[in-house]
Amino acid sequence: MRSKRIIWLFSVSVALLILNHSTVSGKEKKYDVVVYGGTSAGIASAIQASRMGKSVVIIEPTHRLGGLTTGGLGQTDIGNKFVIGGISREFYQNIRKHYDDPKNWRWQDRGEYLDEGQTRTEKGEDAMWTFEPSAALKVYHQMLSNEKVDVIYGERLNRATGVRKNGSQIASIEMESGSRYTGKMFIDATYEGDLMAAAGVSYAVGRESNREYGETLNGVQANRIGRTLNWTVSRNAYNHNFIDRVDPYVVKGNPESGLLPYISEEPPGVDGDGDRKIQAYCFRMTLTDHPDNRIPFKKPENYKELNYELLFRNYEAAPGPIEEMYPYGDKLVPWINSPMPNRKTDTNNQKGFSTDFIGQNYDYPEASYEERERIVQAHRDYQQGLMWTLAYHPRIPKKVRDAVSKWGTCKDEYELGSDGWQQQLYIREARRMMSDYVMTQKNCERIDVVEDPVGMGAYGMDSHHIQRYVDVNGFVQNEGNVEAHGHRPYPISYRSIVPKKKECGNLLVPVCVSATHIAFGSIRMEPVFMVLGQSAATIACQAIDEGVAVQDVDYAALRNTLLKDRQILEIQIDK
Repeated sequence: MRSKRIIWLFSVSVALLILNHSTVSGKEKKYDVVVYGGTSAGIASAIQASRMGKSVVIIEPTHRLGGLTTGGLGQTDIGNKFVIGGISREFYQNIRKHYDDPKNWRWQDRGEYLDEGQTRTEKGEDAMWTFEPSAALKVYHQMLSNEKVDVIYGERLNRATGVRKNGSQIASIEMESGSRYTGKMFIDATYEGDLMAAAGVSYAVGRESNREYGETLNGVQANRIGRTLNWTVSRNAYNHNFIDRVDPYVVKGNPESGLLPYISEEPPGVDGDGDRKIQAYCFRMTLTDHPDNRIPFKKPENYKELNYELLFRNYEAAPGPIEEMYPYGDKLVPWINSPMPNRKTDTNNQKGFSTDFIGQNYDYPEASYEERERIVQAHRDYQQGLMWTLAYHPRIPKKVRDAVSKWGTCKDEYELGSDGWQQQLYIREARRMMSDYVMTQKNCERIDVVEDPVGMGAYGMDSHHIQRYVDVNGFVQNEGNVEAHGHRPYPISYRSIVPKKKECGNLLVPVCVSATHIAFGSIRMEPVFMVLGQSAATIACQAIDEGVAVQDVDYAALRNTLLKDRQILEIQIDK
C-alpha cells in the first residue's frame, strides 16, 4: 500500500508540474517591445529599449545569448573602427575592461597575447576587438543586468500560425509551447528572419543577377577575376580554390564511377546570373593548444573517409612543394587560426577544402526546425571529421598533421562537460528582407549615398564559396567567393531595416536587412548588427511615442536621438 501511495503521489506531482507548465506557457505576456532572437543585434535592441523607458523582452530560441559573438566569432570583422559607436562600441569597451582584470588571464600571461586580427587592438585604445566566447557572454550578461530586460530561453516561434496581425500590425506572436507575447513593436533579430517571414514580409533568398540592380559582383562568380563598379580588381573564384587538376570522380579519370561527395552534378551557371544558392556555413571553432585545457580531436562515429577524398587529392596534386602553392597565411593547414586571449583561437575557413561545408545549406533558410537541426548536425559531423582527418589521417602530409594535432577544442568554453563544440552555426546569410529601399553594391561603393542613415558599414563586399562543380576540363572547382575590399565606410538606410508599410507597420529587422546578396556580404558583421539593433529599438520607441508606424517616424528627431546615444552616422572620408 505504501509503495502504491508513493507512486500515486509521484503521478499527481508530475501532473501538477505539467499543468503548471501548461498554464505558464499559455499565459499571454505584454510588452512595449518584443525582441525575437537573442543575437548581438537582439541584445543591443533590448538594452536601448530599456534605456528609453520601455518594457522589453528578448525571446531566445536556444539557451545561450549572443549568437555568433558568443558562439566562436571572437575575431571581429569591421573594416573601420571609427564607424562603431553606441552600444556596440560599449560592448567592445567592456571587453577591454574584462581583460584589464588579471584574474581573467588563466591560460596565458596578458603580456604574451598578440592581437593578429584584421581589426587590431592598438596601444592605448579604450576598446578591445578580439575575445573568448565566454568573455563575450559574461559581458553581455553584465550589460543586461543593468537594464530592465526580461529574457526568455528555449522558446521557438510557431512559424505556421504564431503571428497574429490586425491589418498590417502584428498584435502578438505565439511560441510552439503556446506562450504568447503581445507587443506594440516587434524586432526580428534572428539570423534566419523567421518572424519577418511569418509576418508576411517580402524577402529574398540567394543571389540576384547583376542586371537586376546594376551590380558587377552579384550572381554566379565562376570567373577568376571580377571588377567592382569602381574598377578595383577583385580576385574572386581564384581564392580558396583547389590546386589545378584535382580529379572529381570516385575512380580517378572515370566519370562513370560517379562524383565524389558534395560536388554538384550541374554546371555553375552563367557568370552574373542569379540563383537561390547561398554562401557556405561553418562553425567558427574555438581551439586551444594548452595541454590542460585541450580536448583532442575525435574521430566521429559516422566518419566516412570518402567525404575527405578531395582534401587528400588536393594535397597530392601539388606539382612541387606544397608550401609554394599558397603565398599567404599558414601555407599548409587549410584554416585561419586567429589568436584569441588565453591561448585560444577563432578558427575559420581557408583554401579549397576547409571548414566551409560548400553547397550543403541551400535548404536552411526555409527549412523546418527539425530539418535545420539535421543540417546543423551534418555540418558538425563534417567539420569534426575534417579536423580529425587533418590531425591524424596518414594521407595528410606529416607537417600538417603535426601542426593540427597540437590543437583541440576547449574544456572551458560552451557547455561544460561537452566536447567543446558550440551549438551556433555560422549562418552567414539566410533570408534578406526586400523593403522600399534595397542596399546594393552601389551603396557599398558610395556611388549611391543614402540621406537617412541609421548606422554605417565599412567591411569589404565579401562572400564565401557557394557551390562546388566540375569545370569544362573535368576538374573540380569552387564558385562564389568574392573579396572586394578597400572601399570607404558608407551609410546604411533607415528604410532598409523597416518593411514595406503595407506589409507590416510595427516590425523592424536589423539582421536580415533589405540588401542584395553582395551588399549584405559587407553589412553582415556582428558590430554592425549591434549598431542596427540599437537603431531599430530607437525607431520602435519613437514610433510608440509618436503613435505612428515604424516607417513614419520623424527622421530628424530620430537622427538627433541616435547621435545623442553615440551612434556614428557619417565620418570624415579620409579616416
